[in-house]
Amino acid sequence: MTDLDWIREGQRKPGKSRSGLAAALGRAPSAVTALLKGERKLKADEITVISAYLEFDPPTPQRSRSVPIIGIAGAGADGSIVFSEQEGAYGEAPVPPGGTERTRAVEVRGESMRGIAEDGWLVYYDDRRDPPDSSMIGELCVVGLSDGRTLIKYLYPGTEAGLFNLESTTEATLRNVSIEWAAAVTAIIPRAAARRLIRRPDAATSDNVLEVRKKA
Repeated sequence: MTDLDWIREGQRKPGKSRSGLAAALGRAPSAVTALLKGERKLKADEITVISAYLEFDPPTPQRSRSVPIIGIAGAGADGSIVFSEQEGAYGEAPVPPGGTERTRAVEVRGESMRGIAEDGWLVYYDDRRDPPDSSMIGELCVVGLSDGRTLIKYLYPGTEAGLFNLESTTEATLRNVSIEWAAAVTAIIPRAAARRLIRRPDAATSDNVLEVRKKA
């Protein structure tokens, strides 16, 4: 949700309108139109008035404009993602272009994704846990399998209804797999840039966090 989407969404509620919002602000309707077109900036003192009129809370800005790194891709024995028990335990990374409040990142380890994303690269996606839909066919996705594994693969229809084929560049295609959820990959950042951008908790690295998990 962008800085103005919450206003547009609030106006769709019954009994709310652009003219009503203008009256609440004590402004001409053209001033509201200019605001929603991006021709003028939203003022801090207008947020409370708009929120009260629309009965709609503005979005909470993401802390420091960052997203948590919630897992290590390729850390599992089968190339699956190992997720942190605490969000952000592997660190944080900047929000990518088009990022949302649901955007999360995983960091690649090893060669399970060679040709797509290499060791140390960051892969972003929106953590929605929705069933796969037609827009994801042929796309690189983070997929949650019915057996509990989470993989990053290209998603294609299987030969049976409700099943899918999962392809990568390094491993044999997984055919007719049952999927609980899928989310399209929205951005990938190469290792050199990722090293500069990642902020680790207490100077930790993803490797030693994984080592602690294995010993626990």
